[in-house]
Amino acid sequence: MSHGADPAAGRDRAQIAERDILRHAPLNAETPKVAFASATTHRDAHFIRTNFGVPDARPTRLAVGGAVDRPAELTIGDLEGMGSTTRRVTLECAGNGRLGMRPLPTGEPWQQRAVGTAEWTGLPLSELVRRVGLQAHAVELVFEGADHGPRAGQETPFRRSLPVDQAVLDVALLAWDMNGERLPEDHGAPLRLVVPGWYGMASVKWLHRIEAVTKPFEGPFQMTSYVYETIDGEREPVRWMRPKSLLVAPDPEVILEPGSPVEVWGWAWSGGSPIAAVDITVDDEPWLPATVEPADGSGAWQRWSFPWVPRRPGRHVLASRATDAVGRSQPDEATWNRLGYGNNAVVRTVVSVGRGPGGPATG
Repeated sequence: MSHGADPAAGRDRAQIAERDILRHAPLNAETPKVAFASATTHRDAHFIRTNFGVPDARPTRLAVGGAVDRPAELTIGDLEGMGSTTRRVTLECAGNGRLGMRPLPTGEPWQQRAVGTAEWTGLPLSELVRRVGLQAHAVELVFEGADHGPRAGQETPFRRSLPVDQAVLDVALLAWDMNGERLPEDHGAPLRLVVPGWYGMASVKWLHRIEAVTKPFEGPFQMTSYVYETIDGEREPVRWMRPKSLLVAPDPEVILEPGSPVEVWGWAWSGGSPIAAVDITVDDEPWLPATVEPADGSGAWQRWSFPWVPRRPGRHVLASRATDAVGRSQPDEATWNRLGYGNNAVVRTVVSVGRGPGGPATG
């Protein structure tokens, strides 16, 4: 049954600290550090990435057409009537970590906090595909959001595509709830796509149209933006998240006591494959294995931890390196590309034992 409009669906922007905002209009904000203490990121803390801003009018229907047997126009209530499922999914902006690349690429200057994990509820995309019937010559589904703005000299909606083989898997969701409540406005209300394992640009917000196409989609957000572009001009579309780890504790602002045990812990994730191992180094000593909690199969990050007893007062450098089940690991240095996407390089954090606060390592 449809819930109707939620007057509190918009994000409470008053709760967003100024230090977490990269841009006010359209709003782009990082997840605050304190939010990473929880396995599930609160709706009002989850990072926000917006290209054109919240559309003036919310879409009320989802149109499905193109190379399908049974075109349809559906309300949220119609979609809810087809069934629902809930998945914990980690979403990461493709530009997360851009600020750590040298030379600094163009784009929003994300640090390392354009990532979050929420419980998304909606209809499996595969069920909608089954009901409308894909024609044999369909190769991709193009998802269009109601947000739009100038791009290459003309007014353009935000569109991204998924290959048919991804659309028919029981993974992606047409989501209407986030953490048990209706989607907030900044997160795509009333309907968005959620694609586990892919960088966030694939999870189109304010979704109002799906079109099955018979040749690969070449829109600007597919072939110009959200591509890995080298100095030589070679381009490759941004898709799967690369393996990455985030250190949550110890907090660099807290001075540690010599001889007191410390739990070094954080989150790790990768697209299309669970995390198999996380290794830790202190002061560039040999890497040691951390304990990694098993994946739950939903597409959410995994917690890792490592016991450490700091013996020597002073500044110490901690670093973590994630490796996924297919053997991909974080590199020591980022692979530079013109738009600054996919930076999953190892991050070094300075902590202090017995004196002075630490912080991110530089140089």
